Amino acid sequence: MQMRAILAACLVVAVAACSGNSPTSPTSGGGGGGGGGGGVNTSGGTPTSGDVAVIVGNIFMKSGHNGSVNPAVDTVATGGSVTWTWTSTGDVPHGIQSLGSPSFPTGAEHSGDGYIYRVTFNIAGTYQYDCLVHGTMMPGTIVVR
Repeated sequence: MQMRAILAACLVVAVAACSGNSPTSPTSGGGGGGGGGGGVNTSGGTPTSGDVAVIVGNIFMKSGHNGSVNPAVDTVATGGSVTWTWTSTGDVPHGIQSLGSPSFPTGAEHSGDGYIYRVTFNIAGTYQYDCLVHGTMMPGTIVVR
């Protein structure tokens, strides 16, 4: 049942990306600790077809590309973007928090399905992150090459 919900959410995101209409609330990006260097851009919440997708679920991060979970591990080209999409989270709050160096802007805490946080990575490196609320229970890694 949970897999069906995840697949349905991925389909909604893919359709929205192709149609230019987003069923989600766009983010304003940044803020908070882990703050960003000049190598990232939080350009809002509408994913594009070339984005790497990460699903933010109820106590898990999952790569939409390769299925890796806790940690979700993804690789993106320099200049590429990652979108985190809240899926089947109910009223449980989550947020994306950059850890260590290099870093990217930490997002705000949100609850409810369909929220998207998007970051463009302009500098190569390995970026570690986890959930603002659940910490190491929900980790991930973005490798930028």
